[in-house]
Amino acid sequence: MSTSTSSSTITFTGLGNGTDFASMIDKLVEVERIRITSLETWRKSWTDKVTAFQELNTQMLSLKTALEGMDTKGEFLIKTAGSSDSNVLAATAGADAQTGTHVIDVEQIAKNKIMVSQKGASTVTESINTSGASRIFAYTYKGKTYSVNIPAGASLTDLKNLINMDGDNPGVKAAIVNDGTKNYLQLRGMDTGAAATLEISASTTLAGFGSGTFTETQKNQNALLKVDGWPAGDDNYLSRATNSISDIIEGVTLNLRSAGEVNLDIETDQEAVKKNIETFVEQINTVRSMIKNLTQVNSSTHEGSLLTGNYGVQLIGSRLKEAVAGTAVGFDWNTDTYTALSAIGIKTDAEEGSVTAGLLIIDDAALDEALEKDIDAVASLFSAYYEGSTNSTNFSYASHIQGITQAGSYKVAYTVSGGVITAATINGHEATIDGNTILGKYGYPEAGLLLEVKNLTDGSYSGTSTMKLGKAGELINNLKDLTDSKTGPLAILEDNYNDITDMIDRKIAYEENRITLMESRLRERYARLDALLGYYDKLSTSLESQISQLDD
Repeated sequence: MSTSTSSSTITFTGLGNGTDFASMIDKLVEVERIRITSLETWRKSWTDKVTAFQELNTQMLSLKTALEGMDTKGEFLIKTAGSSDSNVLAATAGADAQTGTHVIDVEQIAKNKIMVSQKGASTVTESINTSGASRIFAYTYKGKTYSVNIPAGASLTDLKNLINMDGDNPGVKAAIVNDGTKNYLQLRGMDTGAAATLEISASTTLAGFGSGTFTETQKNQNALLKVDGWPAGDDNYLSRATNSISDIIEGVTLNLRSAGEVNLDIETDQEAVKKNIETFVEQINTVRSMIKNLTQVNSSTHEGSLLTGNYGVQLIGSRLKEAVAGTAVGFDWNTDTYTALSAIGIKTDAEEGSVTAGLLIIDDAALDEALEKDIDAVASLFSAYYEGSTNSTNFSYASHIQGITQAGSYKVAYTVSGGVITAATINGHEATIDGNTILGKYGYPEAGLLLEVKNLTDGSYSGTSTMKLGKAGELINNLKDLTDSKTGPLAILEDNYNDITDMIDRKIAYEENRITLMESRLRERYARLDALLGYYDKLSTSLESQISQLDD
């Protein structure tokens, strides 16, 4: 067998004694690579866990997004406003609207001022300033006068554009209208109401377009209406400058379209509210199902899943279950109709072997009964959003700081001496006193909670202030913590697991380098052996030849 060598590679082309050193070396290298294969398998077990973390985190963020669409009563409690004649009036209702029927009598709708020039032009390009010099077109809108310079030779189109493109234009639109023979300039004040006056100013010097040369085609006016017969008296009406009115009936926006009388029915859309509840349950179950699949143990083989026993996933599961099963934050069973999801028929399926085991299930009969009994209380259970109140007439809730004050129940105590608050605590912590107000100090859950003292009679007083947060908001707060990119449990574990895979990568690189060097040394060693065996093979052949000659 001959050997071929170079500075970069060594190969074996065959030996006289039949020894295949190349295959021997390949087998030795293959045995050494078993450790790399083991390391790669080990690495994959960690990267699979990281991938599962990322998928679970994505699903929790989707849950958070879904809950953010129903964490206030305005989003959760769907109410409808039905008009008996939509040509007269349409309306929308918010969560604060009370159910019932209103009679709306629209005497007149609000209108804007419209006027048209008396002077017409045969074509829109015909010159309307034939003076040979620049002229002024001026109008007064809402009591303020605006002027536009009209150059010599300007057409009706030029006049329209100069008015509309004027940087000081306060909301007056110019247009060209045609009566079939001539073209005229139309001016419209864009705001409605009696105060939105529009007149041509006496300072106009453009001939044919001055004061007194325009015809009023629509008078600006306020909307006039009665709601449920109020205000009383034939000539008494509620007056508004706009046709979109949201300050007469709480939670209801009226959109007036024409004069007339309509019945307006405000109702709660129970099916829409139930759909929100079903979406709430479905979204939570999606996350629960994922956690269940990642952590379950096979009952037959007793083998665990990818993340069985993982403390980070267990923590997430426990936090979400506690938030779902517990009493809503700031709620009191003594005063609130519903304080937990179980009270309205939403529970975790505890039946082993059930396809929904560990997931939330809805008792439709119980839920329907709760919705019929007090749909507002059901909505509050899901979507109360930092609603402040107290159980005492001695002090009242005033305000809180969004994002700082935490929801919950707080014990309040204060002392009055000489008509002045001399001491006050919230949840046992000293509070800031300012006149007749008490403020929770920073560094505590009640930070930013402001209470107004009503009773300043000398003495000591106590009570409770609560800030309610529905289940949607409570879960959102938990999900914010659990999905935090730096402090969330999955983020911390992912960093740790990435460190492990980096360490394994270094081990694999070390092994790759070691095996490469080993293979190189083996090839050099067996190359020398190959050459030596070749030498002895030739020597043996020579000796055999010489012996054969001596025998002859």
